[in-house]
Amino acid sequence: MSKAIRIRKGSDIRLVGVADKKLDIAKPSPVFAIKPPDFHSLTPKLVARDGDRVKAGDTLFFDKYNEPVKFNSPVSGVVEEVVRGAKRRILEVRIKADDHTEYKDFGVKDPAGMSADDLKSHLMAGGMWPFFIQRPFNVIANPQGKPKAIFVSGFDSSPLAPDEAFVMEHIKDDFKVGIHALKVLSEGKPVHLGVRQGSSCYNDVEGVTRHEVSGPHPAGNVGVQIHHIDPINRGEVVWTIKPQDIANIGRFLRTGKFDLQRIVALVGSEVNQPQYYRVTVGTHLAPMTAGKLKDDDKRFISGNPLTGASIEEDGFLGYYDHQLSVLPEGNKPKFFLTEGWLSPGLNNKTFSLSKAYPTWLLGKRRYDLDTNANGEERAFVVTGQYEKVFPFDIYPVQLVKSIIVNDIDSMEKLGIYEVAPEDFALCEYSCTSKINVQQIVRDGLDTIMEEFK
Repeated sequence: MSKAIRIRKGSDIRLVGVADKKLDIAKPSPVFAIKPPDFHSLTPKLVARDGDRVKAGDTLFFDKYNEPVKFNSPVSGVVEEVVRGAKRRILEVRIKADDHTEYKDFGVKDPAGMSADDLKSHLMAGGMWPFFIQRPFNVIANPQGKPKAIFVSGFDSSPLAPDEAFVMEHIKDDFKVGIHALKVLSEGKPVHLGVRQGSSCYNDVEGVTRHEVSGPHPAGNVGVQIHHIDPINRGEVVWTIKPQDIANIGRFLRTGKFDLQRIVALVGSEVNQPQYYRVTVGTHLAPMTAGKLKDDDKRFISGNPLTGASIEEDGFLGYYDHQLSVLPEGNKPKFFLTEGWLSPGLNNKTFSLSKAYPTWLLGKRRYDLDTNANGEERAFVVTGQYEKVFPFDIYPVQLVKSIIVNDIDSMEKLGIYEVAPEDFALCEYSCTSKINVQQIVRDGLDTIMEEFK
């Protein structure tokens, strides 16, 4: 049964640089990279080596502790380099792309005529399984598990997020095929789809339980929707997946090709003409950004400004990301009377969740914010700030402190099974103590996960 969900706690951080509703196909990238660190807790085992020729869909590496879960090449070409870091940790597998992509043929499949086990095996062989994320722990789903439900958030409420209606216009047919696949995988359990209140872009999607969600960010976080629809208890598992990844699964089943596409929003105040680009997963940034950026010092964020990963200008888009945010670096000194802590806060470079600046009286406006934290880590004190932006029936500060002291019993009682690092992004942004809350939550989930092994 569907629910109407009203989120009251949270905040929309409205930044300058929203993407215009214009879609271009990005210029072909000469090099692509799949980055094992994008997949938390993965221990990769290489199949492809330097100099090997691969087709799109050939396996590059697999999970050492779950061999059927494979990670395939998004393009055809030659494995150019395996980039390693400390202790020979694999950071990137780079492929020099051919001018024309040659695809491995996995065969056209109709999910309606397949069993759940057969469909799982087909998706794992085709490299599609990493799109399924498991809660608790926020890691790639265990294909042997039996989820009590599959959850899909049909919109993103984070700063500068892509417009779901615009994106869905270009992937709707593949998305519908992917939804049929989810119904088979769920084995009769519900597939929940959270949609923005008033949006009609999912009205003709069948086979899902639709829930209308309203309110500020983090209303679009799948964890928030799970909490208000069917919370996770100890011993329970749910799977989550993003709409564009559902479309990729649908395209894979419909064509038999490992054709991983993304409609990516290039956004931020440092972009001259923010807009959408169709790219292949693992693309280099240059085809999207060349000649489109301002000359100031800037930070490239694969993902949204609250949860994304900082990458270099010559880096590669993250595996799960559908947004590239480019913001001012914030490394310039600020005069304390005009832009610093004693400024009147009348320009669009000052924003406060606590309404310390009078700009909130000027209505909905967009802010040109940089990445400066405006302070350093200090004593972790109780301020009540987290509770104002955390729409869970959970005590966030108490949970974070139980993780810091490694109190596993308290973590469980305080609801760690229900959360992921992204759910604490606004808490981290609003934190007077400048605590890296998302990393603390990630460490806590890792601790609990170790207890289950």
